[in-house]
Amino acid sequence: MLLARLVQTSTAVAATRSRVAKRTLLAAVLAEASADDVATVASYLAGSATQRRTGVGWRGLTSLPDPALEPTLTVDDVVTRLDELAAVAGGGSRERRRALVDDLFGRATPEEQTWLVGLLTGELRQGALESLVLDAVAEAAEVPAPLVRRAAMLGGGLTSVAHAAMTGGTESLEAFALEPGRPVLPMLAASATDVPAAVAKAVPEGRDVVVDAKLDGIRVQVHRVGDDVRVYTRSLDDVTSRVPEVVETVAALDVTTAVLDGEAIALRDDGSPRPFQETGARTASRTDVETLRTRTPLTTYFFDVLHLDGEDLLDRPLSERLDRLRATLPATAQVPRVVTSDPGQAETFFRTLVAAGHEGVVVKDPDAPYEAGRRGSGWVKVKPVHTLDLVVLGVERGSGRRSGLLSNIHLGARDGDGFVMLGKTFKGMTDETLAWQTERFRELATDDDGYTVTVRPEQVVEIAFDGVQRSTRYPGGLALRFARVVRYRDDKTAAEADTLETVRGFLA
Repeated sequence: MLLARLVQTSTAVAATRSRVAKRTLLAAVLAEASADDVATVASYLAGSATQRRTGVGWRGLTSLPDPALEPTLTVDDVVTRLDELAAVAGGGSRERRRALVDDLFGRATPEEQTWLVGLLTGELRQGALESLVLDAVAEAAEVPAPLVRRAAMLGGGLTSVAHAAMTGGTESLEAFALEPGRPVLPMLAASATDVPAAVAKAVPEGRDVVVDAKLDGIRVQVHRVGDDVRVYTRSLDDVTSRVPEVVETVAALDVTTAVLDGEAIALRDDGSPRPFQETGARTASRTDVETLRTRTPLTTYFFDVLHLDGEDLLDRPLSERLDRLRATLPATAQVPRVVTSDPGQAETFFRTLVAAGHEGVVVKDPDAPYEAGRRGSGWVKVKPVHTLDLVVLGVERGSGRRSGLLSNIHLGARDGDGFVMLGKTFKGMTDETLAWQTERFRELATDDDGYTVTVRPEQVVEIAFDGVQRSTRYPGGLALRFARVVRYRDDKTAAEADTLETVRGFLA
């Protein structure tokens, strides 16, 4: 397939706001791709190169050769050249990399050069996130979209799922299953302003709800296969070597295979939580782990089980999964919870946890399956302070004491396949935060008018706020009141940020 076909599609997708129209355009080009090309085509349409690293960034693309007059570059040509770039290492690597870049871009038309720069820098703004491309795969392959999404969530990823759907259809997609040892996307929780609202959102009136403590630790998904135990974060990074306490807890269980979902948290001697920064710093460190575990020990609490001794439990109701969890783990390794039909009891539990220093609760439907990668009403979180996970869209240069630093950040919520600005804030930033974000946002910068630095929408920040009000100042028609930075969330991607619809739910 000619690269020009993808560039043409990308341009057309970026030119329409209709999700249905975008999906149709994407499906058409996927249907045209050969079996050899379809996985790469799907990845490129989602804005990502198939190589994890190519060694080429903005600096290496500032000077390009004259473009070609006619489109002759194929998708396979691009893959071959990027594979070669990814393999460059050792002496003379700069010159070799420059020669490969010049060869690739010298064969590209002006439109293709612009598109390739966007692909290699992660700045291919065509309005097609992976979720939309997955739906387009379903349309092109004429298979159910939920089946495509489920296959991707269970570890297949976009590229392998696109190839399976387009070459093997439903039968190939159904072959994707939970595989102990291979992490799956975690189930996510929606938000509510208070406990009664969360209960009403999770279950019909009068039914029992499961109310779990929401701990301010790091999400861990632990896989045991025989004597091997692996620990993954919510972003599916392998942190096994950094958290020996988690490994030991699961290694001590009387099971052969298991996949467990939980939290690892640093606690004080009295059982109260240490600040999240201490847990985060402990789990981020790769060096001198034995000393760190003595200084900042981790405690593991599990709240779900996805697989146990050869049996997948994803589709079983939560109540059944919890029965299995209770029969497998000691009470000390299970998250505190109550099961009740009384909203008053749920509220009391919430207040007790908050008084003890914890984040709040997650209200759960006992009939809900484990929906990997989904944020639905089956789980609803409540915190005492309203917070949102937003994406930084830009940052303003500081003045006065903050001269030379990047200070006031522009906050965006997800809206369809893009982001919409909700306001700005410089509140809650320590000197350490200012220094860190100045370096971080210089790395993400795409434009600079001398006052505001526009950045790639990648960095997630947790924002506390007092309320949401209607506003004509920002394109989403909403603004946050008294927004302040709680922390930067390196464990979340922009695709996991809160949506404009979630923000509207906080309107008074």
